[in-house]
Amino acid sequence: MNPDALAEALLAVIAPLAEARREGSSAGLTAADFPLERPRNRDHGDWASNAALKLGKAVGANPREFAQEIADALAATDGVASVEVAGPGFINIRLDAAAAGALAKTIVEAGAAYGTNDSRSDEIINLEFVSANPTGPIHLGGTRWAAVGDALARILQSQGAQVTREYYFNDHGAQIDRFARSLVAAHQGDPTPEDGYGGGYIDDIARRVALAYTDGGANDIDALEPAAKQEAFRELGVGFMFAEIKQSLHEFGVDFDVYFHENDLHISGAVDRAIARLRELGHIFEADGATWLRSTDFGDDKDRVVIKSDGNAAYISGDLAYYLDKRERGFNRCIIMLGADHHGYVQRLMAMTAAFGDEPYVNLQILIGQMVNLVKDGTPLRMSKRAGTIVTMEDLVEIVGVDAARYALTRSSADSNLDIDLDVLQKRTNDNPVFYVQYAHARTHNVARNAAASGVDRSAFAPELLTHETESALLGALQEFPRIVAFAAETREPHRVARYLEELAGLYHKWYDNCRVIPLGDAPVEDVHRTRLWLNDATGQVLRNGLHLLGVSAPERM
Repeated sequence: MNPDALAEALLAVIAPLAEARREGSSAGLTAADFPLERPRNRDHGDWASNAALKLGKAVGANPREFAQEIADALAATDGVASVEVAGPGFINIRLDAAAAGALAKTIVEAGAAYGTNDSRSDEIINLEFVSANPTGPIHLGGTRWAAVGDALARILQSQGAQVTREYYFNDHGAQIDRFARSLVAAHQGDPTPEDGYGGGYIDDIARRVALAYTDGGANDIDALEPAAKQEAFRELGVGFMFAEIKQSLHEFGVDFDVYFHENDLHISGAVDRAIARLRELGHIFEADGATWLRSTDFGDDKDRVVIKSDGNAAYISGDLAYYLDKRERGFNRCIIMLGADHHGYVQRLMAMTAAFGDEPYVNLQILIGQMVNLVKDGTPLRMSKRAGTIVTMEDLVEIVGVDAARYALTRSSADSNLDIDLDVLQKRTNDNPVFYVQYAHARTHNVARNAAASGVDRSAFAPELLTHETESALLGALQEFPRIVAFAAETREPHRVARYLEELAGLYHKWYDNCRVIPLGDAPVEDVHRTRLWLNDATGQVLRNGLHLLGVSAPERM
């Protein structure tokens, strides 16, 4: 019996009991009003409900007495082994072995669809992440967002949401000018400008720009006037750098649906349209020769200059135009992932959302990510072979590989600082979390191969035979997978899937040590072996589904 079926059975019991105590008290009740939870202590049963506590007052009953009425009625339901009342009115439910074990077949038959649903089909989501400036390789912070953002997109899609992965291409502003000046200096053999970019990649890009310009035209790049020369390095250099960024992300398993150019906002009139919309809504005013957004009306700590007194657009003008552009493209959920240094932007962005007439934290959601540190031989790793001053995505992948990098970056809450021990991630031991989970998956395939060689197949299924305590624990965890994924989507926290997989792997390894799928010696193959093969394969399927949500491979052999 799955949780949905049990919740419906619970509703079928509660509705007439509530109606008998107080007429009309069951009106409008649905199974969703009685969420089931897994007891922390499995000795308390398979599921727990606080329905009596929630409804006691409404029906004029003592919650514990009402809980006992519910328990007595629910105990007669097929598939329910026992029901007990605990504390002030909690209901603990234990399923019989056959009802609990039936899940193994359900999972195998569902395959990759197990854990998916269409509950978020009304959400059209623009998920913006990474968006690193095209002035250098992706650093560790951007790498973390690449892993977390892509995993979040997968999780949201598994719950029916329409997700567009978007990269905001910062090709407008002072940082691009500094990048261009750095390339020119590298080409000419001059020192790096004081506010410029250093590292071997600058020399590489500068050489490629000079060669490309010569190949593409009749004149050598050094024949250009200084301003034209810098513009040539800017245009070609940004193109080369961004191509490298896109390639690095692709090799990391992350591809975007849209690459949105910041510069387009300023040359297309989008900024003017956004200001005009806000002016129509009465939220724009003029003062001191500048144009302002009255953002204090929406919780901001001060009003914001949109167009400066010199006529140039302030930074927030791009935010206004970009948000409006997303909404006009049909997105009803805009999620933006930002680094910790952008924490102060949240309040003004939410004020902007409200000024447009939208709902802060609903139409616009901001996720803040914290720093990542790599540790090697007990010492922080701070220097890149190529970038010089920062550790990059390529550095991490070169050391531990894509799978370990992605898993390590998604298994912790993004809003906490993260220290990654590279020595641990390079080990093929249970200390390495990605190895631990992947090995569990590979072990399920090894068991299946050995079972086939020994004549054990899935020709029979007798779930009532899955009575060992490790089987009960494993089935309980497998049943939790859809809820974990749904909760990860709701909270925007992919790490919950990773931590679940580690728990599931641990329970599988314990089951493997205690329950045989293949008979000993010349003992005959029995239905218990065939049924355990179903459970083995179901576990492999859930491990595979979970790893896929994180963008991590599920090897069949290790």
